[in-house]
Amino acid sequence: MGAAIGQSLPVAVGVLVSPLPIVAVVLMLASGRARANAFTFLATWFVAVGAVALVVALVAGAATPDDAGPAPWVGVVKIVLGVLLLLLAVRQWRGRPRGDAEPPTPRWMAAVDAFTPVKAAGLAALLGAVNPKNLLLAVSGGVAISSATTDTGDQVVAAVVFALVASIGVAAPVAVYVSMGDRAAAILDELRTWLVRHNPVIMAVLLLVIGAKMLGDGISVL
Repeated sequence: MGAAIGQSLPVAVGVLVSPLPIVAVVLMLASGRARANAFTFLATWFVAVGAVALVVALVAGAATPDDAGPAPWVGVVKIVLGVLLLLLAVRQWRGRPRGDAEPPTPRWMAAVDAFTPVKAAGLAALLGAVNPKNLLLAVSGGVAISSATTDTGDQVVAAVVFALVASIGVAAPVAVYVSMGDRAAAILDELRTWLVRHNPVIMAVLLLVIGAKMLGDGISVL
């Protein structure tokens, strides 16, 4: 179990610092249904990320013999994931705003103020399990877990730990909001502005580091 958690932990940290889910929560905390929307988003995000990692770990683990190390196909999958992450890193870097140019704002950000908890849950599921960048990271976490253990119980625990760590970034604004009350508004607004501005650069560096790790792990398996 320890090996599975250790292998997937760097990827979980990568999901943790993904800017857009954090921005989504910050915007929800400024909406009319602040607590309901934010807590629903947080819970759904945890389930979505954990479910993707667990399903991938179980499927990959079922295809790996119990008495052997990682199968060659696991190395191939890791190499493919690593290459995809590196390509996304290049795309994010090339799409970063230059100079004083304003970064493009996703349409859903303008609609968050009118969100219901159901819509908040839908956005969390989309960002956690459908958005290509976070989906690739969650899949990478599941592959890392499966390559470390084939025990179903250990995989479940590792996936839960993965989801918990991956949810810290989303949970942090909620904790600030609950603990600081009215004083949280200015802090969260500054955080939102900074994350929106630097999202492409953050994601580019993040995807580059994790992509290089997955590529290296895949080569070592082969």
